[in-house]
Amino acid sequence: MSAGVGPGIPQKAREVRLSEHLEGELTLGHFDIVEVEVPEPAPGEVLVRTDHLPLAAAYQDLMRADCPLPLPPFQVGERLGGGALGTVVRSASPDLAVGDVVQSMSGWSEYSCGPANTYFKVDPDLFPSPVYYLSQGPTAYYGMADIARVGKGDVVFVSGAAGGVGSLAGQIAKCRGAARVIGSAGSQEKVDYLVGELGFDDAFDYHDGPVVDRLRELAPDGIQVFFDNVGGEQFEAAIEVAAPHARFALCGALSAQNGSQAYPRLDLMTAITKHLELRPFATYHTPEQITQWTRHFAMWVAEGTFVFPHTAVEGGIETAPAALISLLQGAYRGNVALHLTGGE
Repeated sequence: MSAGVGPGIPQKAREVRLSEHLEGELTLGHFDIVEVEVPEPAPGEVLVRTDHLPLAAAYQDLMRADCPLPLPPFQVGERLGGGALGTVVRSASPDLAVGDVVQSMSGWSEYSCGPANTYFKVDPDLFPSPVYYLSQGPTAYYGMADIARVGKGDVVFVSGAAGGVGSLAGQIAKCRGAARVIGSAGSQEKVDYLVGELGFDDAFDYHDGPVVDRLRELAPDGIQVFFDNVGGEQFEAAIEVAAPHARFALCGALSAQNGSQAYPRLDLMTAITKHLELRPFATYHTPEQITQWTRHFAMWVAEGTFVFPHTAVEGGIETAPAALISLLQGAYRGNVALHLTGGE
């Protein structure tokens, strides 16, 4: 491929676009791989090579015309949006230099170009790898610290605990002094992973009998905090096992989103008599919330008290759709990021 706007920079690159809004199950047919011109940055702009793309279950909601999230849905014929981590390869701005590692919302493309103030420079030496910046930690931290206010002595239940958010939420609870953290997952392998590698006190496979029975067994005196990624039967069980004045941080309803269960039934009288605090929250975060998470994350990683559970998927931009589908099918553990090989 011939050179474009600089040495080693191609004239054309690929991006992933939405071919049609999602109805039902996500398939490769919902994506188009399109070749586009690599632009020359105008004054005040930078050209960035994408090195890593985070993948998350929320993307399937953004592909729906009736997106349930408080974010604009992806549009048919346009590049899929979302976070990205990359390297500045051409700069026409005094604010960013060639070689700077930057985070942005440039989405699913091999290269992106835009005003320098839309890219956030990160310290590549703060973490063992820059990919740590692509964690779903801001969601997990906000839910645990600000919504559920988890603290010393709390017994905590995390549903979907092996996923990108849940695997961090449980560790955050431990770091904030929770007495006991219990997680649910979809296989014995993931259960062993939660206890053996991430420091959960106990975990169970939600396929192994009624969830309410397993939860009562592991939390005989009830739970003070529930961090919910799943909804369905697990939400209903948490209501039954909740201690008085328990706090619920409701982050997701994956069981209904993937069609395996209906949205959960709220036992309103039980919630009333137990004085339960139910607080749903969305995944949009302010810069202050992101900064707060990054500060705690770096501190805990440096202390050796926190593991960053993540899966690195290697491949070109064309592998992103299949990787997202695999994520939705439960193929990965923890946070998932596509490392765009061949670009560096």
